[in-house]
Amino acid sequence: MKRITYISSFARPMDSDEIDELGRASSRNNRTRGVTGMLLCVHGLFFQIIEGGEQDVAELFQTIKEDPRHQDVLCLKTELDVTERLFPKWSMHTVNLEKSGDKVLQAVRVLLQNIGESHRIIEKYTQTSVIKILMQGINPLTVPVQRTDKIIFFGDIVGFSSLSEAFPVEEVADVVCRFLEVCSSTIVSHGGEVAKYIGDCVMAHFDPSQADDALQASLDILHELERLRRQAGECRLLKFLYCGIGLSQGHVIQGNIGSSIKMDYTILGDAVNTSSRLESLTRTLGKSLVFTHLIKNGTQKPWRFVSCGQYQLKGKETECDVYTLNEPIVSEIKTSQEINQQIRTVCV
Repeated sequence: MKRITYISSFARPMDSDEIDELGRASSRNNRTRGVTGMLLCVHGLFFQIIEGGEQDVAELFQTIKEDPRHQDVLCLKTELDVTERLFPKWSMHTVNLEKSGDKVLQAVRVLLQNIGESHRIIEKYTQTSVIKILMQGINPLTVPVQRTDKIIFFGDIVGFSSLSEAFPVEEVADVVCRFLEVCSSTIVSHGGEVAKYIGDCVMAHFDPSQADDALQASLDILHELERLRRQAGECRLLKFLYCGIGLSQGHVIQGNIGSSIKMDYTILGDAVNTSSRLESLTRTLGKSLVFTHLIKNGTQKPWRFVSCGQYQLKGKETECDVYTLNEPIVSEIKTSQEINQQIRTVCV
């Protein structure tokens, strides 16, 4: 059997009668599925445990995620190979803690609220890969490292040191967050995954079959940054928000890397280093997007490729064929020196 414990928020306010009816309907439906469990409602939150046949529980949880009464559904734990039910006599026992005056239940209510809030916070600091592993009922700490092939994305703000020295820290932090949001949301929308933030840098990865997605995500990021610069208004820093992007493909090590103090689920390897070096090369080439021949050869769409020549990247024994795209937005990049000059003449 399978057991899932999850938390979700009310999509809209619900009174006691609606919650009671929800519980009765869930009990009837679960009885036909052979699913048992408990539903706790408190302060606009659902806490529920469902258990039963693996397929039945999986289908029910998918239904819950699509239910318009639920939003922000978060799986807290998935247990596989369950041999004994916790609630064998309850197809769904519903408890509305808002109605309870019992001191013990009041303490449970506060505890559940704090658990929900803590998980929401932790989720923001946790990689998508780790969340996916948890959703499968697997302890991420037990997942062995593996060698895999990935497209690596490396994006970095141009002239960040000059910006951080010339403007108040609050303005700098706000612009960095805007940059990270643009990159992250665009990467995810194209099927990629953000691996980590390194200061003002974004490291992400795509599957090898997603070369077109990686290129399109890169162009979309550059276009969105151009839009932000054009509409900067009173936000001085946005006028100087340019970035370089490097893409490479190759074998990487993916998995748990760290110590007894802190663990990180990340990717390491030559492809990561190559992407970082390519991103730095954008300043020399005057192109905001550069990539390797493996990215070029992995595409299916009719991109307008331009060869930038061969370059000896730091740490590489052989020269690397570097390419870019014949797109106007790719040529909209400034060097750190140019940005520093603009800051002195425009903002000071």
